[in-house]
Amino acid sequence: MRFSILLSTLALAATLSAQSAKEDIKEAGRDMKDAAKSTGKAAKRTGKAVGKTTKRAVNKTAEKVEEGAEKVQDKTKPKNN
Repeated sequence: MRFSILLSTLALAATLSAQSAKEDIKEAGRDMKDAAKSTGKAAKRTGKAVGKTTKRAVNKTAEKVEEGAEKVQDKTKPKNN
């Protein structure tokens, strides 16, 4: 949301000032570069979060499988009376 407001403000400022077409193209290129960097950073953060959540889920599943295996082992032990 902030990025779109920023781009709108930059576009308005560009039309109000007397810039040449060459300067406008350069500015658009810089804006695209900044947007790409922001997107890359967001993707990296998301990837790290997904990795952390996946690791947590795998570990929790492994614990539950181990608990279940122990219960099965206890139930299948021969009883000595």
